[in-house]
Amino acid sequence: MRRFAHPLAATAMILASALPIARDAIAAAPAQTTSAAQQGDRFYCEDRRLGTWFYCDRPKPAEPDATLPSAPAPSAAEQLEAVTTELRELKARAILDPSPANVTAYIRFQRAQLDRASLFGDVWQRAIWQTPELDYTLQRPVGTVAKRQWLDTRKAERDRTLSQLGKRYGLFYFFAQSCGACAVMSPIVKAVADTHGITVRAISTDGGPSETFPRYTVETNQRAAMGLTSQVTPAVVLFDSATRTPIPIGYGVIAADELMDRIFALTQRKAGSDY
Repeated sequence: MRRFAHPLAATAMILASALPIARDAIAAAPAQTTSAAQQGDRFYCEDRRLGTWFYCDRPKPAEPDATLPSAPAPSAAEQLEAVTTELRELKARAILDPSPANVTAYIRFQRAQLDRASLFGDVWQRAIWQTPELDYTLQRPVGTVAKRQWLDTRKAERDRTLSQLGKRYGLFYFFAQSCGACAVMSPIVKAVADTHGITVRAISTDGGPSETFPRYTVETNQRAAMGLTSQVTPAVVLFDSATRTPIPIGYGVIAADELMDRIFALTQRKAGSDY
């Protein structure tokens, strides 16, 4: 056996001879590992067909969604509000700084909105023509011929109704001798009442007489008893004898046709039925 002059020299010689062996072992290890992994995959996925419970192909990780959520589209109300805001801004800018550019910008934008409004109005009218249940003029005509026919029919119905009204209703007529309007209104009230057989009870608020209604009475708190607070004369009140209810018709001078229309509407029509 070869002897070394120093123990450290012997140790170095041993380590040097072992290094090649270690490198060979390390180089062979990956091959053995790969071979074992391949055998395991073949055992589970091919020989035994256990792919239902084992991943034969490692799933790829899901890629993160890089797309950002889109902002919701503005509603129609928001778009219309934006148009209004822009119009106000352009108008204010043109007034505060009336340069040709600012005034022109305002006029152009305003004209565009007027065109839009005209289109809306045109489509609205066409929709009314084609949808009779939306056409109010079929209920209350505005055309000359149709309106005349509607008024004639309404007047005939009104006169028939008023001719039977005296059986249930009467009129209270408040006047004053010192009231100039009462001198005009008194004959109108008497003519309407006489034409349709309605009884009139004339009441003088100042105690003075009436040429039209010689058989008058002086007021003794009748207005307050009817719940009337206004002291205006002349005043016409229809009284329902069946329900003991006063129905104020109007104050001041009222034309005969208007007076009859009001009586007819207040006794025969529900509120809103004519409109």
